[in-house]
Amino acid sequence: MKGLNLLLKKLIRTGAGRKRFFMAFVGLSVAMILILAAVQIQTNYNELLHSKSNQDSIANFLVLNKILNDQNIGATALTDAEINDLKKQPFVETVGLLTPSRFKASIQSASDRFPFFTDIAFESVPGDFIDVTSKDWKWDEASGFVPIIAPNMFLDFYNFQFSFSQNLPQLTQQVVKMIVFKVNVYGTNGITTFNGRVVGFSDRISSLLVPQEFMDWGNTHFSKNQDAKPSRVIIRTKDPGNPALVQYLKQNNLSTDADKTRFSRYRQVVDIVVKISWVTGIIMLIFALLIFTLFIQLTIASCKEEIILLVTLGASPNQLRKFLMRQFFPVNILIMLIALLAIGALQLIIHQKLAAQNISVNMLLSYNTILTAAGVLIVIWLVNRFSIRKYIHTHH
Repeated sequence: MKGLNLLLKKLIRTGAGRKRFFMAFVGLSVAMILILAAVQIQTNYNELLHSKSNQDSIANFLVLNKILNDQNIGATALTDAEINDLKKQPFVETVGLLTPSRFKASIQSASDRFPFFTDIAFESVPGDFIDVTSKDWKWDEASGFVPIIAPNMFLDFYNFQFSFSQNLPQLTQQVVKMIVFKVNVYGTNGITTFNGRVVGFSDRISSLLVPQEFMDWGNTHFSKNQDAKPSRVIIRTKDPGNPALVQYLKQNNLSTDADKTRFSRYRQVVDIVVKISWVTGIIMLIFALLIFTLFIQLTIASCKEEIILLVTLGASPNQLRKFLMRQFFPVNILIMLIALLAIGALQLIIHQKLAAQNISVNMLLSYNTILTAAGVLIVIWLVNRFSIRKYIHTHH
């Protein structure tokens, strides 16, 4: 039996030809690298566009309000129906109401060393939408002060514009957090004064925020309009550049920060590129499978005379099939491993390059790529088996 296997191996290797075998090996390797690269690229596209690690905790929150025009002056409140419709949209994860203060208020310095006074308006928002974490973010009627979250743009405006015009010192966030000032609330029974302090700065919402408890208490005690509807809401979305989101805002006369949605047009281009890439990948896969079939059949066909000779010498068809499968199929596994290693190395390089830009993609190959490799190996095995059976059956 061992001597017969050596004879079979010598005949097959002579028939296949080293040059033809080398060309088949290189061709299959290139085709497999192209197929696996196409699948891995699609996975990277999806991760870049939809992965949580690549989502912006600031850009993914949008504050919406109606566009003010001559027809809706004084009627920009959002109805319950409009808010409920917004919640049903597939691109919206959660919706929060921004509650405005319905009372007049002002803030002023508690010290003559740093004099200032200005009228002010507050808003409140559910805690899940706040990007500031502070143990002081709470209030009840027994609290010693009103915590406030200020937008970073306010501090920038003060430091780089207002302070120069008023000959006032520039202030850091740490200094501002230490300043205690007066919060004056005006009601029908006069002025009620609280101590106030900034406990954090937000890049997400561009208004002065106070705890929901203080807002509810103030609107109940100092406002005459108890049934006022909200005029602004904040939404969380996976993709602020989603063209469907931008189209919805346009159709419903809603506005948001244009900087957060300005990539919508570019996103449409990216979506088209992704779809083209998918089509290209499918065509590449079909073409490569055709190449696999041709190479395998050509290699086996080149051994036709040797197969006839082996059958004539008395080799059983079953023994011959098993032997030929052991000769032709294992090299495909080697080719697949080479392709996976090549794509894995490229993926690692891409991961390192993008990480330097604070963009995240997985450093390892995706499951889709590995499953594709396994699937193609199964197809190659079936093609090998069919081709070998065909020639042995024909010449037996």
